[in-house]
Amino acid sequence: MTTAHERHYSLEEASALLPRVAELLAKMRSARDRLGDSEARAALETAGQTNGGGEPGKVVSEGFLELRESMLELREREIVLRDLDRGLVDFPALRDGREVYLCWEEGEAEIGFWHEPEAGFGGRLPLDDG
Repeated sequence: MTTAHERHYSLEEASALLPRVAELLAKMRSARDRLGDSEARAALETAGQTNGGGEPGKVVSEGFLELRESMLELREREIVLRDLDRGLVDFPALRDGREVYLCWEEGEAEIGFWHEPEAGFGGRLPLDDG
């Protein structure tokens, strides 16, 4: 069997990580919002021309590092971020010997759906169905 992921989660394992995933999503949004600020972008351009020691440049670099570290943590766990704004993530799993994704969207009380790798959000099926 060929799979895209080395790591596969049981429903219990994925569910146990939801609080950490929600924390990472919040941290990533905060970092992105700081980076998206036009003042921060201008500071980054200025920092590129100097030694970057100014306070606005520091805000940008911290935001960049936070965003990168959070992305790396998700990647190391092989959790797939589909949409940061919606808080949509997929956990690789095995179902009937095939690789699928356990699908969770922020705001959902638990992981209740799965989908085939090529199906995406629109192809979500309830976990208790079959």
